[in-house]
Order: sequence, then structure tokens, then C-alpha cells
Amino acid sequence: MKPAPPDPLTQEASTAGLWNVANILTMVRLLLVPVFGVLLAYDHGGSTAWRSVACAVFVIANITDTLDGKVARSRNLVTDFGKIADPIADKALMGTALVILSALGELGWWVTIVILVRELGITLLRFWVLKYGVIAASQGGKLKTFLQGFAILFYLLPISASWWHWVAKATMAAALVLTVATGLDYVARAMRLRWSGEKR
Repeated sequence: MKPAPPDPLTQEASTAGLWNVANILTMVRLLLVPVFGVLLAYDHGGSTAWRSVACAVFVIANITDTLDGKVARSRNLVTDFGKIADPIADKALMGTALVILSALGELGWWVTIVILVRELGITLLRFWVLKYGVIAASQGGKLKTFLQGFAILFYLLPISASWWHWVAKATMAAALVLTVATGLDYVARAMRLRWSGEKR
């Protein structure tokens, strides 16, 4: 089994310049967020053509998310900018998709709120306990991210068949359960980390 990649929050920043390949990929993803949002919201989400393009942009943005991390680690291009910009880009893309889907009436607002509160809360929590140690990404957290991405993609695809809607709902339900479960796990691990750090 391959060892887990180093956590970007703790990996030492390199002396690479700001405009390196990894950071450029992250910036491309950030720039794609408003483009994706406009495409998805166009004609109240009812245009098959525009929605298909929005799906393509969403997939491309997620591909850049995979690539920038791999490039940064393999070429020692981890920078302080990348540590901050990468999670912001990730949350912005997912958040935009969820909010617009809810605004279009395709996804319950409560689902969007639960996911966004969890994502923002855990991100802040990780920074809060950073001086005591690192809360490494768990396998459950990685699976959660994977399921969230696919659930959103299933909602985005302009497929009107009723069975497809059930597939999308089932995937989102699984993602939501993992979102809450891994969130509680992160909180418990953060508390243990903080308590153990204060006792030293």
C-alpha cells in the first residue's frame, strides 16, 4: 500500500516562485468557478447545451484539483500561496454548485447548508489546532470528497429520466452521511489533539 501523500498544511513550502505550474492550475480552477456558475444558472438551468458545458467545466476544474496537488508534491512546488488557494478553490467550486442547484430547486437547501457548514467548520478547525499537530485526511474524508463530486456531477448532467434522479439522490445521500460522520470524526480528533498538546 502506498503511503498517504503529505498533508499540504504541514508540508514545508519550497522556494518555488508564485507562478509555478501547480499554482497556475489552482488559479485556473478559481477562474473557472464563476464561469461554471454562469453556465449552470443560465436560463434557470433549463438549457441542455449550456448545462452540458457547465458539466464539462466542472469536470475540468476537478481534474486540475487532482493535477495541482500531484505536480506540487512531485516537483517540490508546494508554496504558502498554494496551501491557502487550493482549499479555497475546492470549496468555492463545490459551494457554487450546491448553492445554484438549491437555488434552481433541484437540491434541498438543508443539504447544501449541512455540507457547507461542515466543510467550512472543519477547515477552520484544522487551522485552529495546527500548532498542536495535524489532523490528517482520513480514508473516510477522501471517500466523502469523491462521493460529493460524483453526486454533484449526477445532479448537473442534463438527464431527465426518473431513475437517474434516484441515482443522483442516492449518491448525494451517501455523500451527506459521510460528510456528517467524517465531520464528527474530525472534531473528536481535533479535541484529542488539542488536549494532548495542552498537557505537554
